[in-house]
Amino acid sequence: MLVLHLMPVRARQAVFRRAVFLDRDGTINEDPGYLNEPEQLQLLPSVGEALVELKKAGFLLVVVSNQSGVGRGLITKHTLSLIHGRLNMMLEKWSVRIDHYESCIHMPEDHCECRKPKPKLIFDSANKLNIDISASYLIGDKLSDLMAGRNAGCKGVVLVRTGEGLATESHLLSGEADFIGDSLLASIRWILSQENEAPSMAPGQNQGHGRQTGIL
Repeated sequence: MLVLHLMPVRARQAVFRRAVFLDRDGTINEDPGYLNEPEQLQLLPSVGEALVELKKAGFLLVVVSNQSGVGRGLITKHTLSLIHGRLNMMLEKWSVRIDHYESCIHMPEDHCECRKPKPKLIFDSANKLNIDISASYLIGDKLSDLMAGRNAGCKGVVLVRTGEGLATESHLLSGEADFIGDSLLASIRWILSQENEAPSMAPGQNQGHGRQTGIL
């Protein structure tokens, strides 16, 4: 008699995936301060092309962002949702979209559990989407972004020189970033080089202050 060994439903659903956790303002789009109107949203150069490369490589795209403007009364949750909708609409040109948004809407003085550099936004996203954080990366333009990735246990954290990236780089300490890219596209190509096991660009072989930089 033929016996079929079927994987339990729970086990089939627990297939973990890779993701790149992305800061929003200053990393994906221009940062005008408190972005509180969908029409203000402007993509940074080469963002669409960069995200396409990640999707083709099988990564989920997850935006994790501090949005204290909500807590300050400068923007409503509904408008925040509309801004994210506009972002996905703008990315339709490249046939790509963000898979998930996770935002902290509290002010720093609220001492919440989710504001970066705390890793809760990453943990919550991983739980919802079955993401293997240890096989995933983070890209951002602020030290709080990088620290959130480190605190969560990401495989690599990348600083991008857009937004506040150049200012962040000026006081960055050794080991706080695995790579520094001039653009999101450069940052993503470094990530893909790691997945292809390019020995010349491995973490720990970084230039400068113990980290690797490049344009790619």
